[in-house]
Amino acid sequence: MNALNSGRFLDPPEFKVIHDKGNEENAFDRVDYQITPADSLHLNFGYSRSWFQNPNTYDQQFHTCNAGFTCNTAGQAINPVNGALLGQTDQRSKIGTFNIAPSWTHVVNSSAVLNVGAYVRRDQFNYYSSADPFADFSPDLQAQTIIQDRKLTNAGLRADVSYVKGIHNIKVGATYQQTFLTENDTLGTVDPGFLSLFNQLSANGTPITGTSCVDPVTGAPTGPPCTILAGSDLTRGGTPFNFRGHTDIKETALYIQDTINKGNWAFNLGLRGDIYDGFVKDGQPEPRLGISYNVKPSSTVLRISYARTMESPFNENLIIASTGCSNPVIAFMVPPPNIQCLSGQIRPGWRNEFHAGIQQAFGKYVVVDGEYIWKYTHGSYDFGVVAASPIAFPIEWHNSKIPGYTLRVSVPNYHGLSALVVMSSVAARFFPPQVGGVPFLPAPNVFRIDHDEKFNQTTHIQYQPWKDGPWLGFNWRYDSGLVAGAIPCSAPTATCFGSTPVADGGGANIPSGQVALVNNITGLPLTADQEFQSGLTCDGKLAAPTPFGPALATCDAAGLGSLYVKIPKPGTENDDHNPQRIAPRNLFDLSVGDDNLFRAERYKWSLRLTAINLTNKVALYNFFSTFSGTHYVTPRALTAEIGFHF
Repeated sequence: MNALNSGRFLDPPEFKVIHDKGNEENAFDRVDYQITPADSLHLNFGYSRSWFQNPNTYDQQFHTCNAGFTCNTAGQAINPVNGALLGQTDQRSKIGTFNIAPSWTHVVNSSAVLNVGAYVRRDQFNYYSSADPFADFSPDLQAQTIIQDRKLTNAGLRADVSYVKGIHNIKVGATYQQTFLTENDTLGTVDPGFLSLFNQLSANGTPITGTSCVDPVTGAPTGPPCTILAGSDLTRGGTPFNFRGHTDIKETALYIQDTINKGNWAFNLGLRGDIYDGFVKDGQPEPRLGISYNVKPSSTVLRISYARTMESPFNENLIIASTGCSNPVIAFMVPPPNIQCLSGQIRPGWRNEFHAGIQQAFGKYVVVDGEYIWKYTHGSYDFGVVAASPIAFPIEWHNSKIPGYTLRVSVPNYHGLSALVVMSSVAARFFPPQVGGVPFLPAPNVFRIDHDEKFNQTTHIQYQPWKDGPWLGFNWRYDSGLVAGAIPCSAPTATCFGSTPVADGGGANIPSGQVALVNNITGLPLTADQEFQSGLTCDGKLAAPTPFGPALATCDAAGLGSLYVKIPKPGTENDDHNPQRIAPRNLFDLSVGDDNLFRAERYKWSLRLTAINLTNKVALYNFFSTFSGTHYVTPRALTAEIGFHF
């Protein structure tokens, strides 16, 4: 059993943590009972509950008038319906999970073992809006207030037989699982300007002047989508829209695998078949092959493998993603304005995955392990968001190519010194069109999602001079920076259309040579807080010196820069080969401890002191990620931990 209570529960969107309290409780137990020498029963039980506030930006916490809210004559942000002053955004979440998994193990003979098991796991996710729904509005971040009650119950059976004889280690098995999904969403528009976004963009995303979503004389909506969305627009007297959905997803798998060891060779052979029955039906045979060779004189292991896998769709918010286009409110609310809701059902993808690696030992003290990975997926999953809210749902692109490498160097223990260095690189290239789920972003060209990073490494060194004495630990983490597609840029590419001058191939009505400081995903102006979060600079000066403004509307393309993001030079941005990225960063952690303070034999006390982000580095993980939003790295945190072991 363990519990946690924290005022910094999630990574915040500001370096100063605001509205981020949370708690978590976990309980787990395993029971084993030996019935006979050949039969035993096992029962795993787990329960977890967490409640936490969703961290606020300065815009959400203070609702400053300069951020685009409806304001009174005193310059205070107000509720657009009743004129009351807006308080802070107060969105919270609760997650409850229980898991029960009984199993039976039967020893058939000295070579074979039978395992039969069942499991039930239930996850319930609740998302709560602010007491005043209009307090949820934050320009260019959240236009809809949302309440969600989502349940996912996964139940299944599994059985396998393991057989070991000679050079063979064979396993044959089957699994069946059924996932029951229930989604309840309550959505209401709280942005007074949301409907005006419609009919403002042409089919290719360029602005159209002189059009409006409302009649210029009466102010009434002028037809679809406005008449449909006006009913759930709380700023126009509408009532929240309710989305209800339920389905169950069935998956069956049969597999056989064999590990063969012969001399210096090892072979892993396998064949798996999956049958998926959800909103669509699909099935695939999936062969697997792995080969390794141990060059004993040089302490070298060479390996290569191939696997064909079926990629099942993510279940979280799968219903709204799969059926949203058939609902007129979702069909108009979620896609960018004037983008037709024509995407198909999310269906299983299939992947060809290759690995090639080498492991090399240098005596007893150094081991190097490197691997190169290729993943080619047809039907690749990404995430969109439910309207302009924090709730994410899966979408599917035509295909993706994800190559990368990993390298691990370890020093197990050399006179009290141990060390570990892990390095990796991954390219995450996605290819349009979007083929499944509610349309989210137009992407006419190859692009990279925000998992793409050229290089990162973590180095851990620990030194313990005496076997039973205190120890010192040090961590160094370097990241070259994830893709950050929402940052303004100047180039004739699709993601820059909202911020690129007409003369440079874009559609923004701004002077040539200038860049509008807008979110490249939504095309809406960045608030002062968002310019401050991303550290935007113009000709060497901060675009927004404080989170409260004023915000800078445009900047000359050559002078646009950032403290926390790498912005390509004018005309050089390319969604595939030169995207905007988070700036490189180095983070350092330090810890010192003693695992047996009083040198006791049975009852032991331990003490650990840790400093996270020792230099208090200000840096971003990402900015306006479509999956996780904006997050700063953890500010410096000092912790002390006392343990009693018995």
